[in-house]
Amino acid sequence: MGVLNTTPDSFSDGGRYYREGRLDLDVALSRAERMLAEGAAILDIGGESTRPGAVPVGEQEELDRVVPLVEAISARLEVVISVDTSTPAVMTAAAAAGAGLINDVRALERPGALQAAAETGLPVCLMHMQGQPGTMQQAPRYTDVVAEVSDYLHRRVQACSEAGITREKIVVDPGFGFGKTDEHNLALLRALDRLAPATIPVLAGLSRKSMIGRLLGREVEERLPGSLALAMLAAQRGARILRVHDVAATADVLKLQQLVDCPGNV
Repeated sequence: MGVLNTTPDSFSDGGRYYREGRLDLDVALSRAERMLAEGAAILDIGGESTRPGAVPVGEQEELDRVVPLVEAISARLEVVISVDTSTPAVMTAAAAAGAGLINDVRALERPGALQAAAETGLPVCLMHMQGQPGTMQQAPRYTDVVAEVSDYLHRRVQACSEAGITREKIVVDPGFGFGKTDEHNLALLRALDRLAPATIPVLAGLSRKSMIGRLLGREVEERLPGSLALAMLAAQRGARILRVHDVAATADVLKLQQLVDCPGNV
């Protein structure tokens, strides 16, 4: 899953696709085409930054950032388009524009989100987050982070099932960096294969995370080696989808891993 943020303030690529204060669709489309050529199977479009300390955006602004790009990519490229949103109206509009997946950091807990997602008929990704982006990293606390995150994901899967979203359309994400300390993140990575309900795929988003900066002393632009190491570790522990900024490099890592694990594919 390649990351394509249409926000001016995302921690890693905020503002990259803006010209004179407006989203440049041609630049964003060029980036989408490149990620697809590099091996992305899914493009994740986000119109609201969820970095620690981020300020929420209004519904109309999020619609204006997301829907035109979904429409443009859907018309030009053969790829699954994921929309990173918690806003019911954005889910509905993005689905109509050609999106194929709803990726919600709030696990469809906003009022109306669960119903809106169910009505689209699209698959959903449910992420765990303690608190909200503006405050989630101030003092995250758990008695047992693995048990608590796992219990939460099980409950949200059940809520989706009750709303008519079948298990075959659900992915879960433990939410690395979303209301977690570095130790919490490492504990979740160690237990990644035990977090999800049976048969539910796991998405891992570890690319360029702040934990890499803290653990290795690296700025955002220096985090590729750490991101690749964590991507491989997540894949080895059962992650089925990796949400990444550096698609080509991650694809190389995964190809080599597959050649080692499945030597008949050489």
